[in-house]
Amino acid sequence: MAELKVATKGSNTHVLRTSARNVRRPTRGTRRTVVVAQEATTRPRRGPSTNRVVFGTLAGAVALSCIGAGGWAFAGFAAVSVYHATQEYFGFVTAKGISQGMEPPTRAVSAATSALCVSAVLMTQIFQGRSGAALAVSGFGILTMNLLQSNKPRFSQLTSSIFGLFYCGFLPSFWLKMRALTTPVEAIKWKALASVVGEKGISVGLAATFLSVVCVIAADTGAYFGGKNFGRTQLISISPKKTWEGAIAGLLSSMAAAVGVGHAVLGWPATPLGAILLSVITFLGSVFGDLIESTMKRDAGVKDSGNLIPGHGGVLDRADGYMFTGSLVYAYVKYLLPML
Repeated sequence: MAELKVATKGSNTHVLRTSARNVRRPTRGTRRTVVVAQEATTRPRRGPSTNRVVFGTLAGAVALSCIGAGGWAFAGFAAVSVYHATQEYFGFVTAKGISQGMEPPTRAVSAATSALCVSAVLMTQIFQGRSGAALAVSGFGILTMNLLQSNKPRFSQLTSSIFGLFYCGFLPSFWLKMRALTTPVEAIKWKALASVVGEKGISVGLAATFLSVVCVIAADTGAYFGGKNFGRTQLISISPKKTWEGAIAGLLSSMAAAVGVGHAVLGWPATPLGAILLSVITFLGSVFGDLIESTMKRDAGVKDSGNLIPGHGGVLDRADGYMFTGSLVYAYVKYLLPML
């Protein structure tokens, strides 16, 4: 017989007696199941934030490596990114939230636009940045194809395909144009880096491309932590989570990166004013690029543009801040910075 003592509120203790044969003992299989279940509950799981850090770091490392290598390595990386970006863009266009009441382009037009976007990047590499006329020729081809593919072509088909060509093909090509700038940086201020690159030095194209990416990352990071800790005032209704406090923190972070990494380490831009202006331009391109993609996602009724990058979503979710930044920084480096 087994005894079970039960204490009550009073001073008496009741003793319950039961037969040992009536007590069910766990079998070997049951004990094994319990142990496995306990291990499963205690084993740490990789959450969304962990995936975001891991895959974000990997994607950043690949991108920076391709930027450093330049040439066809960078062009290939850009072409693959552009291809996935066009697929996600036409996913927006054909989504119910956008296509309702507006006729999207046909599949043939979407495929042709994707091919032309990738071609725009590759042609920029082949002709070393001299591919401006390609946009006009490609645009004419896409518009003509829209007319021939539909019995009653709609204006929405024309505009969505042309914007896709501009957004996913023409804009990314400016990153290759900027990377192709061959003017050498006059003097690298960080002696350790100067000793590594030697007399060959680094080009303005490499410095500008690398620093622009660093400024975008700094702006995103500063805006995230600034908004999380101090955010109170909504920046714009398109993206309710963005705040003025976060935007200010992002701008200051971008400035710190431009001056600290660009001017102080790379020696480019040569003046602090030039570095600060670069950071402001980069910040604006990053913020409004993000908002433009948010507008497309909102109208499409989707949270992410895709699921290619775990923890981040699609290529456009990760690259939205870079879409306009390349063209803005290229124009700044090419035409405005020499006058400072």
